[in-house]
Amino acid sequence: MEPPKGTLQEAIVQQRKSLRAMLHGPLQKTAELCSFAWQDRATLDDALAESFRLIPSCKYLYALNTDGIQISSNIAADGVYPSDFGRNRSQRPYMREKVPSDGFVLSQAYISMRAKRPSLTAIQLVRGPDWRVLGFVGADFDLRDLPITHKLYDEPTYWRQIKGDPAIRGTVFHQTRADSIMDINMETVLSVVEELMAAHGVHHVMLHFSSSRAVIWLTEDPLRYRLLDIDALTDPNICLTYPRRPYPADALVSRDLIRPILDNLRGLRLMDEMFYLRTGTLNIFNGVVGLTFSCDGSHYIPVDEFLDKGEGFWMGGGPQT
Repeated sequence: MEPPKGTLQEAIVQQRKSLRAMLHGPLQKTAELCSFAWQDRATLDDALAESFRLIPSCKYLYALNTDGIQISSNIAADGVYPSDFGRNRSQRPYMREKVPSDGFVLSQAYISMRAKRPSLTAIQLVRGPDWRVLGFVGADFDLRDLPITHKLYDEPTYWRQIKGDPAIRGTVFHQTRADSIMDINMETVLSVVEELMAAHGVHHVMLHFSSSRAVIWLTEDPLRYRLLDIDALTDPNICLTYPRRPYPADALVSRDLIRPILDNLRGLRLMDEMFYLRTGTLNIFNGVVGLTFSCDGSHYIPVDEFLDKGEGFWMGGGPQT
């Protein structure tokens, strides 16, 4: 069953399809060449070395018998490594997957034993001239070496809910919200944040209401975050340190919606003494609001849906889900 379109899993499926199409043919040719050299280790190593150049981005190429025991050296771009001859690979993730009718398996990604990095292995069944199964050829790949064959994954904009720490959820009925310094100075804080987002290039803000701080990212320097403490958030002079910038034309959130969104965050922070907002985030390019409540449950919700929901919705069960 195909995963829903636009999801991270669907992006993975499409990437794997592209990798399979890229690797299947070369592994089949390798298996055919090796089938004629299967009974002699030196000849088998030569056949693998000749095939290595056919397989893009391969890290190691080797042959296994039907029990998963390696019967060749490891062939690599810089030479032949005999140390893994006789290695039992039968319990490795790529040897425990079902082999389809075409004899080709592209394993799920796993963490390699030696480099401790995300890797995957392609396995191709090897048959002799009489169609008898002789074993397998295996090709290992480091994920960082594989070409990106699919476009960059786009973060979805549908509502997602994530349960938090069960220890916190279990004690939610025994806690009471305490006014933070940010709560006491909420009007000034929200006005400063609105100005930074509307006119000074801040495209992502994370407001930590309980600990009275904010983390911001700017469009002209997106790889670095900046931490604003409560002294900065309550001082409008902070806006002087960030040059004025035009509001991004490709933002999914219009400038006039920033203040209503921030006001909604304030409402969720103050709506109840037991169930209340601890952290709120807004990204004007994603068009998504992030919410983490006192029960540690988190929501990622499109801006239009967020603005449609009143406090009654959240008090009726939203944050507890």
